[in-house]
Amino acid sequence: MKNQFIVSISLFMCLGSTQIMKGQTKQNAVSTDLCRGKYFSEIQGAEFLNAHVPESKKAWENRSKLIVNQIKEGMGLQKFPAKLNSKAVIHSKKEFDGYTIESVYFESLPGFYMTGSLYRPTKKYATYAGILCPHGHDNQLRGRTRDQTQIRCATLARMGAVVFAWDMVGYDDSKQCSHGIASSLKLQTINSVRALDFLLDLPLIDKNRIGITGESGGGTQTFLLTALDSRIKVSAPTVMISSHFFGGCNCESGMPIHKKGDYQTNNVEIAGLTAPRPMLMISDGADWTQNTPKVEFPFMQKIYALYQKENLVENVHLAKDVHDYGPNKRMGMYPFMAKYLSLDLPNVMDAGGNIDEGPSKVLSAAELSVFNDAFPLPANAVKGDEQVMKLLQN
Repeated sequence: MKNQFIVSISLFMCLGSTQIMKGQTKQNAVSTDLCRGKYFSEIQGAEFLNAHVPESKKAWENRSKLIVNQIKEGMGLQKFPAKLNSKAVIHSKKEFDGYTIESVYFESLPGFYMTGSLYRPTKKYATYAGILCPHGHDNQLRGRTRDQTQIRCATLARMGAVVFAWDMVGYDDSKQCSHGIASSLKLQTINSVRALDFLLDLPLIDKNRIGITGESGGGTQTFLLTALDSRIKVSAPTVMISSHFFGGCNCESGMPIHKKGDYQTNNVEIAGLTAPRPMLMISDGADWTQNTPKVEFPFMQKIYALYQKENLVENVHLAKDVHDYGPNKRMGMYPFMAKYLSLDLPNVMDAGGNIDEGPSKVLSAAELSVFNDAFPLPANAVKGDEQVMKLLQN
């Protein structure tokens, strides 16, 4: 049963829709340097890490430069697009017990609009931590509006953080192109940086208390953005960091960021670029993170040891859990974020000292919609896979 679950998840990640299949076929036809899905066996993944334990901090920093350069080159992002001057539209504020939700849209590229939900605490603080919450894949193309995303965002807001969750391309309100376009990895990385820009531009955000956490494909976005942008101070990539699995969707492994000729890396090394900033690796027993306590986490500890910061990397392993961002994983994440972002954890605890997610309400997708009759998709929006691809190529 366990193996069947892993296979089903892998197949969904790889073959989630006809559009994704088309995008993957196109990419594989033009590149032999793509590392897709279970590119390594579990044994090969462990052996790769054993062979790449750095001898010194200097050796790791030199290796880090190679990894970052290939990520940027593989995505075609050696020169990052300029930040646009257009102002974000924030509307439809809803107030609940301890937090508010607002709908947001803004341009990440000329004519491409990011869509998301902004959660803010109702309790007043001198400054606020900011937390980004990317989401993973779903066969109904829902992410930001799924229960597990709403609950963690609302609870983090009740803890005193300003939280932004945005749509992967093709999901929820982001319908200008399909999720499976060949360059979705590039587009979503641009969007991640723009999400961070948006968060940091909000009033009273403490730039030294910025975190990110997402599951599965959102875990990939988590460790990629943290690797590329030092403004992220704390991260909790969930059910994704693996020595042998590279992600099965174009938005994770559809561009050659892991390999070029004789050069090879994997997602563990990429996540290692987080060091020495605090990182929580959340893993489970029913997917490609099942070996984390004995393979990926020990390697990460060696990376952090180079900085004498072994205490800043942790692993919550849930051997009986499945591939999601369920309650057990969230209960591991909240104290970690509270500790390193100075959040108000007691504000979400019940009389028994347990974290209570009860006040964090789940709304319908319609209630969280970004575009509607009052706030339509702007007239300059680029539409269709072909036009969005041209935008990315430019």
